[in-house]
Amino acid sequence: MKLKAKILKNGKGGIIKPILKGTMVALSVALILILFFAFLLRFTNISENLIAPVNQVIKGIAIFIGVFFGLKKVKENGIFNGLFIGLFFTILAFLVFSLLDGAFVFDRTLINDIIYGTVIGAICGIICEKIKKF
Repeated sequence: MKLKAKILKNGKGGIIKPILKGTMVALSVALILILFFAFLLRFTNISENLIAPVNQVIKGIAIFIGVFFGLKKVKENGIFNGLFIGLFFTILAFLVFSLLDGAFVFDRTLINDIIYGTVIGAICGIICEKIKKF
């Protein structure tokens, strides 16, 4: 019970604002990087086999930057906060990019992306918490 109460509070009284901030930062970074990558694809001869791996790298970078900025003032529970930022970013990114594409496809790839996003978010939360201690 005490762990749950501790997770839901930080020094300012809540984690909702940092998680929303981190999610929005991550989504903004992902949009910018994907637009840049689309521009590169259009004007260069980059193989289409690179699209899926580069998209995963872009998601990882976006989640890390989102967690870093979202948890700037949060001093503890980086793993949980990062996990939630990764989860919410993945779901919101799915919705945004599905709207842009014009089709919502619920398949195994979405489940893999949700797992990937939450795990990367948790790892980034731990890293960002440790970075702030230096």
